[in-house]
Amino acid sequence: MKGMDDDYAEAAVNYVDKLQQPNNVLNLQFYYLFSKNGKKDIGEPPAILDTPLVEFSRIQIERFLQSKGYLKAKVTDSIKIKKKKAELIFTAVEGPMFKIRKIEDSIPDKKVQALYRVNRPRFSHVQPGGRFDTDSLAYDRDEFYLIMKRNGYYDFYRQYINFTFDSTFMSSVVDVKMIINNPVGKTSHPVYRINNTLITVANSAGRTPGKADTVQVDSQFRYVDFSHKFLPRTVTDYIFQKRGQLYDIDKQSLTTSRLSALNVFRNVPNPTYQKLPDSTHRLDSKIDIVPLKQMSDRVEGEFLFNAGQYGYNLGNTFTDRNVFKKAAILQIKLNWSVLFNNGSSASNPKGVENQDFRIGASLAYPRIITPFKLPILGKYGVPHTTFSTNYQLFYQQGLVQRTSFINSITYDFAETANKVHTVTPIDFEFSRGVINPVAEQKLLAANLYAYSYLIGRTIFTSGSQYTFQYNANRLTSYSNFTYFRGSLDVGGNTLYLLSRLFNTSTDALGEHTLAGRVFSQYAKAEVDLRFYHSFSGERQLIFRLNPGLGVPYGNSSQLIFEKNFYAGGANDMRAWLPRTLGPGQFNRATYYAGITGSAAAASALRTQLKYLDQFGEVKFISNLEYRYKIASDFFGSKLKGAIFTDAGNIWRLNKQPNDPNVEFRFDNILQSSAMDIGTGLRFDLAFFVFRLDAAFKFKDPQFSGSNQWVLVNHFNELFTPGSFKAAYKASNSGDTYNFMQLNFGIGMPF
Repeated sequence: MKGMDDDYAEAAVNYVDKLQQPNNVLNLQFYYLFSKNGKKDIGEPPAILDTPLVEFSRIQIERFLQSKGYLKAKVTDSIKIKKKKAELIFTAVEGPMFKIRKIEDSIPDKKVQALYRVNRPRFSHVQPGGRFDTDSLAYDRDEFYLIMKRNGYYDFYRQYINFTFDSTFMSSVVDVKMIINNPVGKTSHPVYRINNTLITVANSAGRTPGKADTVQVDSQFRYVDFSHKFLPRTVTDYIFQKRGQLYDIDKQSLTTSRLSALNVFRNVPNPTYQKLPDSTHRLDSKIDIVPLKQMSDRVEGEFLFNAGQYGYNLGNTFTDRNVFKKAAILQIKLNWSVLFNNGSSASNPKGVENQDFRIGASLAYPRIITPFKLPILGKYGVPHTTFSTNYQLFYQQGLVQRTSFINSITYDFAETANKVHTVTPIDFEFSRGVINPVAEQKLLAANLYAYSYLIGRTIFTSGSQYTFQYNANRLTSYSNFTYFRGSLDVGGNTLYLLSRLFNTSTDALGEHTLAGRVFSQYAKAEVDLRFYHSFSGERQLIFRLNPGLGVPYGNSSQLIFEKNFYAGGANDMRAWLPRTLGPGQFNRATYYAGITGSAAAASALRTQLKYLDQFGEVKFISNLEYRYKIASDFFGSKLKGAIFTDAGNIWRLNKQPNDPNVEFRFDNILQSSAMDIGTGLRFDLAFFVFRLDAAFKFKDPQFSGSNQWVLVNHFNELFTPGSFKAAYKASNSGDTYNFMQLNFGIGMPF
């Protein structure tokens, strides 16, 4: 593009016909690789020069410039051919920019005129002295059309709004007049109000056979249910157009949106309206609904393989979408994870490393349930009251079996479209650990009572939680925005007051008890802050900060096992397996060798405490990820790519005996932080995304000084054995060092 302002040159490219734009090199190679007999399977066919399309593109660019105020703009095209490749050159002579001298209106309906003049300063992009822009005129027309539709003008159409403009070419100014015509044969636009509403619920096949449940709810609503599955209030609570109110297109859309968000209906079209055959200007409305199948069951599975370790994760989710005929959703989830060892660890050859079994049930009502009468908080989203109960059994070979039981009541509601609150006023947790007697003796002999106390004690707590999210509704958009999620978890304070009030007994460590059991007292906070910056072509740069802090106090000297932070995995430090990074500069081989004095004892302890000894009360993770589109059609999905780097770690809150450089210190953050780099593919199927990431350890804090830069120092051993890997294996109970970690998942990492 030549001869254009920078502001318009980039946009003008979009007016070149797509068939005359250069191919994406990768998409073109996909086409050559996968296409058969000229059939387009994936990728893009080569763009072939077509002179009529070049001329069409020239006209489109010229019109684009004229629409931006360059009313005298002219565009010419030229073509350069070299080695069977064509270069298109579009050259513009823009001429003077026309500006708006004055704006008038011609609106014979005085009520409409008053509505326009009151609201115009709030929405108009057309102002005296501004650039003449037909896009701004179209924007003004659309905005005032919506204002009319929000104020009862059911019969109003965009075609009633027109613009005329006179241009004085010598002085490059334009006079603009907005004209809003009356309906043919009428002196004004009629205003309509809502009358009766008929609600029809079909069966899950979309049919209305047989006898229906018919209820006259009140003077407005008549409810007809052919599915026999829903109480009337399930629907009527989320119909926002009430009898006697002015017709409002926003309330119509809100009704459709909220009924769809209940997640129990398959099809909720916009309400239809019928004018009453009289002069009262009233509208009867009708809402036709098709429900989803009430029952569903989903099975999920994952397979993990890394350095001789392999395992699987099986899950099953049963859903009943309409408990008690109130659109309450019952979900029962089961999950079973098993991690094996195929013999790379001499202390546990071909055995089960650990198992994790979970079962939970939740019942979510689409309203706030309290002893007090509250209005339906559904303007910006469907509120929920969720009752949940969860049981977990965790087993680590030769070390511990832990069970936990959690019950809670949670409320979530939207303050605005961008602000969502989640409050858990009641959360009761009970956990019990049973340590293998042989392992416990080893822990005590190595002066590791803190580990024994952490994973082997029986404890409970009762607390409250609060989470605030900002801009969660924009996470799938391509725009510039900031996302924030902050959570606060506080427990044990009420129990502590009760224990002091009734002067209950204390255990051997001086911690208060209730009903003979020790309870936990703590506060934990975590933040997820992201900055999204989008470019054209579905390209996006995301920077994420994820700090967290947990503090035991009062009746507790340390956080309970389930409340600690862990690092590694597919969603934070992607080059490390879950629970295998940190805290700080923690080196498992050096640590256990130092506290046992025996290679055999160190190896046994190191293996037994694997995945359980790398925890912390402080967390700080940062991620930088660039996402881009590779192909629009890759075997039925969009193929997208990502390049990323992750940095951060977890730390202990206080200095630990025999374990230097694991506590959080400001003067040691850089030295004790990890870093990885990687790339990934995302297969976007619209309703969900498959993700495959390959991450490489770049800086590993378990080593010292310059040795931390493992990828630089040992690049030659990235995929092949060498002296570094051999030395690591010898000092780490036979475990191998892996530079690369593959992560397969569903959904984005963040």
